[in-house]
Amino acid sequence: MPDSSTPVAVVDEKDVRIIEFTDSKILDEANIEEIGAKLFQLIGEKERPKLMLDFSNVDHLSSAALGKLIQANNEVRNRNGQLRLCGIKPQIFEVFAITKLDQIFKIYPTRSDAMASYN
Repeated sequence: MPDSSTPVAVVDEKDVRIIEFTDSKILDEANIEEIGAKLFQLIGEKERPKLMLDFSNVDHLSSAALGKLIQANNEVRNRNGQLRLCGIKPQIFEVFAITKLDQIFKIYPTRSDAMASYN
């Protein structure tokens, strides 16, 4: 993987930071650490962060990546922010359901559904 590539693309829409994963596989520990660092940087930029994680491009997700998402969710909550997940493919959503993470995260089928859920 070239150094110039980044595992996430960030877009601002209204007052929401949308983080789109650029890799189809989030399995590599270094990649997960880089994603985590970027997430925590974005969370720290605002007093009450509003973040959306778009998984549309993701086909595989490791348990370490799930752990990083849980940490990010906890940090967003500590800052009275809002975190939404969208575009999760069925095979990945199944992992969220089995681990009961679908009850912790606010998950929406599409980006527009997630956008409409912010208050």
